[in-house]
Amino acid sequence: MGVYLNPKNRGFKTALNSKIYVDKTGLIELTNAALNTQQRFLCISRPRRFGKTMAANMLIAYYSRGADSEELFKGLEIESSPSYRKHLNRHNVIFMNIQRFLSRAGRAGRITDYISAEIIAELREEYGDVIAIDETNLPRALERIYSKTDSDFIFILDEWDCIFREKQDESDAQERYLDFLRDLFKDQDYVSLVYMTGILPIKKYGTHSAINIFREISMINTEEFARFVGFTEPEVRELCKSCGVDFDEVQRWYDGYYFKNAGHIYNPKSVVDAVITGECKSYWTTTETYEALRIYIDMDFDGLKQAVIAMLGGERCETDALTFNNDMNNFGSRDDILTLLVHLGYLAYDEETTEVFIPNEEV
Repeated sequence: MGVYLNPKNRGFKTALNSKIYVDKTGLIELTNAALNTQQRFLCISRPRRFGKTMAANMLIAYYSRGADSEELFKGLEIESSPSYRKHLNRHNVIFMNIQRFLSRAGRAGRITDYISAEIIAELREEYGDVIAIDETNLPRALERIYSKTDSDFIFILDEWDCIFREKQDESDAQERYLDFLRDLFKDQDYVSLVYMTGILPIKKYGTHSAINIFREISMINTEEFARFVGFTEPEVRELCKSCGVDFDEVQRWYDGYYFKNAGHIYNPKSVVDAVITGECKSYWTTTETYEALRIYIDMDFDGLKQAVIAMLGGERCETDALTFNNDMNNFGSRDDILTLLVHLGYLAYDEETTEVFIPNEEV
């Protein structure tokens, strides 16, 4: 048991102990189906306040050999799944909070070396007899462990994309980081599952993904993961009923995101704040200021400002979401900016009509 290798279940336990908890353990059935398959590389991106870290903590609690989580999952949706007991606390898990690594590394160019040093230090406690004393390369250390012990690993990465959001101009560090992830995961037998979560999909160079092994689930393309992006309308109705809150008012403020496989989806943190306080208002500004949008809107590609004004009046704008390079620095068109705003949660996206629009009163 460690900070990175086989963590405990504290994060998920805290979520369960909270005043409001909505059961999203059905996600585990989807990740179980991906284990040890060609589909085992998952990148799940969604905006701030949409429960990314909570999902990561849930997966750690379920898979980690360093936890005993049977009591935590009693009565939850996943308990009835045929695959539930097969994987409950049976796997080696390596957890990486990339935001924390970036902060502690001191500068973006050091993040890969820092990640390797920290995780290898914990791997030595478990597998010290098979790791070379001077080993500093994490993929090589894991290859050695697998070859000698047949141990494979589940990797859970939270805030995987923070280097692209916070160090927008450090392209060399970004490329080195992507090369590190490629070496860590691509064609590696020790990988049984990778679950990465962040705000942006995987960075592209031109039209090609920098890590092409991943299946990407985003606000543009949710597929069967749609109901785990946020709270569904039935979940919000039940919350409002049990807490004595006016559903119509909550709907007016926080409804607006819509996915064909889940229907209406609500921002989880905003709904929780509204239900707990009994007051519907914009909670978004506690984590993101609207001033940050000016940088992008002021670029005014192809009449971007006019498009924003039209959407403020209730209109929709057709958008090509495929040109976006999945970073916050390289833009070539109005569609790139609008697609970024979808990933940030400021706009909603209609998968069927490829139109974007302002989702709700809060935004």
